[in-house]
Amino acid sequence: MSNQVAVDEVLDALGDRTRRQIVERLRRGAMPVGELAEELPVGRPGVSKHLRVLEGAGLVVHQSVGTRNLYALAPEGFTTLQQWLVGAWDQTLAAFADRVAEKEGQVGEE
Repeated sequence: MSNQVAVDEVLDALGDRTRRQIVERLRRGAMPVGELAEELPVGRPGVSKHLRVLEGAGLVVHQSVGTRNLYALAPEGFTTLQQWLVGAWDQTLAAFADRVAEKEGQVGEE
């Protein structure tokens, strides 16, 4: 999978408010679906579907503990997003610096 495809999947997954709420709750630590569903406006089946999308994007992992599935954040998925954001920011700052240098050159010519 190319890095851009991975970034697209991460951004698509985080584009949904409920999935962002799940990610926020998982920042506290691993949780079962039922516990996540208690705090969200969707039921357990809906939370499970959202978790599958987050897992498919590499943002969440699950571990079976007895009869429960515990879900936790997967740092690797967020690293992909962080690298993309840093690259975009660096490119934007470089373009800004080029534009400032261009304007300074124009002022010096006058």
